[in-house]
Amino acid sequence: MSGPTPETAEARAVITSKRQLVDYLAHGEKPPERWRIGTEHEKFPFLTDTLAPVPYDGPRSIKALLEGMRARFGWTGVYEEDNIIALADPQGEGSVTLEPGGQFELSGAPLLNVHDTCAEVHDHLKQVREIGDELGIGFLGLGAAPTWKREDIPMMPKGRYGIMAPYMDKVGRHGRDMMFRTCTVQVNLDFSSEADMVKKLRVSLALQPIATALFANSPFLEGKPNGFKSFRSYVWLDTDKDRSGMLPFAFDQGMGYERYVDYALDVPMYFIYRGDRYHNVAGESFRDFLEGKLPQLEGWKPTLKDWSDHLTTIFPEVRLKRYLEMRGADSGPWRRLCALPALWTGLFYDPSSLDAAWDLAKHWTAEERQSLREAVPREALQATIRGRTVRDIAREVLTLARAGLEARKAQGCKGRTEASFLDVLDQTVERGLTPADDLLTLYDGSWQGDISRVFRDFAY
Repeated sequence: MSGPTPETAEARAVITSKRQLVDYLAHGEKPPERWRIGTEHEKFPFLTDTLAPVPYDGPRSIKALLEGMRARFGWTGVYEEDNIIALADPQGEGSVTLEPGGQFELSGAPLLNVHDTCAEVHDHLKQVREIGDELGIGFLGLGAAPTWKREDIPMMPKGRYGIMAPYMDKVGRHGRDMMFRTCTVQVNLDFSSEADMVKKLRVSLALQPIATALFANSPFLEGKPNGFKSFRSYVWLDTDKDRSGMLPFAFDQGMGYERYVDYALDVPMYFIYRGDRYHNVAGESFRDFLEGKLPQLEGWKPTLKDWSDHLTTIFPEVRLKRYLEMRGADSGPWRRLCALPALWTGLFYDPSSLDAAWDLAKHWTAEERQSLREAVPREALQATIRGRTVRDIAREVLTLARAGLEARKAQGCKGRTEASFLDVLDQTVERGLTPADDLLTLYDGSWQGDISRVFRDFAY
């Protein structure tokens, strides 16, 4: 979850027409030579002696982690009141932010290829390990916290979370689970035109359950198996239906920037950030805001910054901002943090692979897509659509992604192309076992039912 959008002259512009909202999205268009890859991933910090969540304050704390990284590695601290709540690259490329329960998130810079984004992930994990080791803090990459109860997890001192959490309780059963007990990895990719955006949005929405299955890595909750391969994905089915889901309208004739704007305008607001303060307008309408008719802030009119902030509070399986965000994967081991951008880059940044991916999914109905979305959290690779298993479809998707990456000819270490980052996913498909399946095998076997072993065996 991003923080408020930085102030710029454009961001301060007062919105006077719906056209500005449409143009805001359209300004994300870039020619293919300027397309980039931005990878984000979250992880759970934990105290290495007690395996408990890390508090915000104290000698062994989130605050100490952030201050340590700021002092040693040249990051710029970002503060809310007197609390450091993020780190920014002085060059404006990338940031480290906090999720509600202290989950550490790297929001990576827009980079040229998967080799570069994977090197960025490696450098970041090296930094957090260096500071964390000194503080007795480790980091775990799973889709859901394996042992902690909700009440065990401290809320980070960010004003938006104090607004969001009570509202979540009104609109779904698992909003606080999403906020405090889940971690994801996602990739952000570009588009060249409205038609290109629509095609990529449709492909990624239809195939997002395939990625969810490949990356399923959250089978535990509160010290025992939870019945799911991806509990994180299941959580989103009952978090807030107004702002999540598979966006069936994206497949309708006439889909474009304006249709997404109409959708976003009807998603209830959380807050307005003005003057270094969050104003609680949870549940109110952005359409009323355009008219200056918010009950709490009568006469206030939105700026493009307010619109940008509002777009960050919408959580569908694929999110449109000035780029597309793939949001369907559980966090996991280092190699999988590099595999996700490889998967979607291979599908999106080669025209032949994108066309073939659309051919694969274009005949699926909205009901079939939704049914698959609901089945995958439990069944993962064994879920089916039109008589085919996700495992079979994933094999075909990976073939397309590999061809797309090979066509890009971006070489890294020892002349390898970006396609090498898909190897771990090929292994998943060939074995027919997700990371969650492997964890459950350990739980039933060498761990002898002791889920705390995951902190030792799978920490970064």
